[in-house]
Amino acid sequence: MSKSNFGFEKPEDSLGFLLWQTTMTWQKLIRKALDQFDITHPQFVIMATILWFQEQKKVSTQIMIARQSNLDKMTVSTAIRALVNLGYLTRAEHETDTRAKTVLLTVAGKRLISKMVPLVEGIDASFFGVLPVKEQRQLGASFISLHEKSL
Repeated sequence: MSKSNFGFEKPEDSLGFLLWQTTMTWQKLIRKALDQFDITHPQFVIMATILWFQEQKKVSTQIMIARQSNLDKMTVSTAIRALVNLGYLTRAEHETDTRAKTVLLTVAGKRLISKMVPLVEGIDASFFGVLPVKEQRQLGASFISLHEKSL
């Protein structure tokens, strides 16, 4: 019998494979919930990020949104353009940086994101609720650590 190319006996022993499957399942749930609003998951993340910045009294620019969301700049740019066309966002000149644009939620955008955030948070609570709260916090800390190491 030839030696396997894999470092594990079965797919379920691979954390990467399990993370992939888990991520795909979670994304399907989110995508299905957002379909009713005709909003993609990246568009939701961008709108939620802007709402977060606004609640923190911070001005949001495309670069800040890309950094916070970890979406690539092109995805952010394309999504913002689409959300502006849909009337959910506005772009304006930045007060101090002439190269940057400030991105804000419109009244319609605030109304929409206010409906979507509780829905998505409910999916998260249900999906991750299979883990005890302590383990959820540990998993979150691990995600943060892995993300920071990859930067």
